[in-house]
Amino acid sequence: MFAAGALAVPARAGPAVPESFDHMLLGCSDLDQGIELVERRVGVRAAMGGVHPGRGSRNALLSFGERRYLEIIAPDPAQPRSSDVRQLYKIESPRLIGWVSHVDDMDALARKLTAANVPFKPPVPGSRKRPSGELLRWKLLYLNDDQGGLLPFFIEWDKQSPHPSIDAPKGCRLDAFELKSPQADALRATVSRLQLGVNVSNAPQPAIHAKLTGPKGTLSLPG
Repeated sequence: MFAAGALAVPARAGPAVPESFDHMLLGCSDLDQGIELVERRVGVRAAMGGVHPGRGSRNALLSFGERRYLEIIAPDPAQPRSSDVRQLYKIESPRLIGWVSHVDDMDALARKLTAANVPFKPPVPGSRKRPSGELLRWKLLYLNDDQGGLLPFFIEWDKQSPHPSIDAPKGCRLDAFELKSPQADALRATVSRLQLGVNVSNAPQPAIHAKLTGPKGTLSLPG
C-alpha cells in the first residue's frame, strides 16, 4: 500500500476505484432488506457470507471481481445484541457505513503509520464462519480518527483464507467510488498522506459515494 515516503505525497486524483479497495459495507437493520435492495436494482443476489461470532452480526456478499466485494452487514438475530451492532439496529434504510483497504503486511503498515504520527489502534484478529463451516481469519487495524467512516480501516487476510470475492456471486461491477465532504481539501490532504488513492469531492454532507452496475441496472449509493 505504501511506497517509500508515501505518507508525504501531495494530493492528486486517483482512479475511479482505489487500487487498495478491498470491500465496502452496506449497513442495514435487516439483512434480507439489504439483499433485496441490491438485487432489485442490479439484478444480482448477494449470497450469505456467514456470521461474526461474538460481534452479533452476519453478512451477505457480492463480488466486484478480483479482491473486491460488497459486504451487506446486519445484526444476527441468533446472537445477543452487542456494542458492535448497536448502530445497525438504528439504520432505517440500507446505507454505506464504511470501507476497507487491504494490505499485505499489517506490521509494516503499523510501523509506517507510527513514523508518520498517524494515531491508530493496535491490530486485532478477526474471523467469521462461512456457511460451509470454514473459518476465515484476518487482522484489522483501525485509525483513531476515521472521520465518521470516510477513512477506511485496514485488513490483512490470513494467507490460508480464500478472499471472499473468489466465490461470492459475480455479475456486478463497481464503476465509481468517491468520498464527499464539506471539508474536501482537508480530507484530500489526509487521503494523500495515507496514500489511499481515493477521489474526494465537495458536498454539503459527508458521505461515501459508490455506483454499482449489474445486468438489470445501476445502483448509486447514497441514492
